[in-house]
Amino acid sequence: MLKNLESKLIVSCQAPVNSPLHNPQVIAAMAAAAIQGGAAAVRIDTPAHVKAVRKLLPNTPIIGLWKRQITGYEVYITPRFEDAEAIAFSGADIIAIDATKRERPGEETVENIIAKIHQLGKLVMADVDTIENAIAAAEAGADLIGSTLYGYTKLTQHLSPPGFSLLTEMKEKLDIPIICEGGIATPKQAEKALKLGAYAVVVGTAITGIDAKIQEFKAVLNL
Repeated sequence: MLKNLESKLIVSCQAPVNSPLHNPQVIAAMAAAAIQGGAAAVRIDTPAHVKAVRKLLPNTPIIGLWKRQITGYEVYITPRFEDAEAIAFSGADIIAIDATKRERPGEETVENIIAKIHQLGKLVMADVDTIENAIAAAEAGADLIGSTLYGYTKLTQHLSPPGFSLLTEMKEKLDIPIICEGGIATPKQAEKALKLGAYAVVVGTAITGIDAKIQEFKAVLNL
């Protein structure tokens, strides 16, 4: 399955929880449109949405995650094993987790969450923000590493995605597939990511982020 993702586009089909688009059937339709258009895989949030996409697209690789806002913790991308397990049972092939060293609920660590996901027969995509966390995630057994959290943590909030510098470092120091995700706004940027060594590129807002795009226009037009 990983071989089928090499040098390909992965589309993140998600919507804010307060959006009319945050609906399993709508997300599944987005995913189907992405695959019909030539994407190799999709990245989907929440068990209900993963189930809907899997039903509509039985043979499409799905990177699944569950964004959970837990009081007192900054980690929100599949923060606990129970969240990963729900995503796995919903039909995802690859489980994306926050693989930073930030504190997470309970006694779980990146290492034991990855190990337990592997016991389910699923692959793990480690979403990271720094080269240190990328190396640690690889050592913990992650199957793919994504630059997803570059610019979105306290350590990197002064930086703006895409994380091309992080991508370059990861490519130099790691020997597993590196996924460029976060801030890819144009085809040219996606092309640059592949030229820098990304195994695949994830694009979300630029393709499926209707709510965010409307806000951008609204701000400029002073609506």
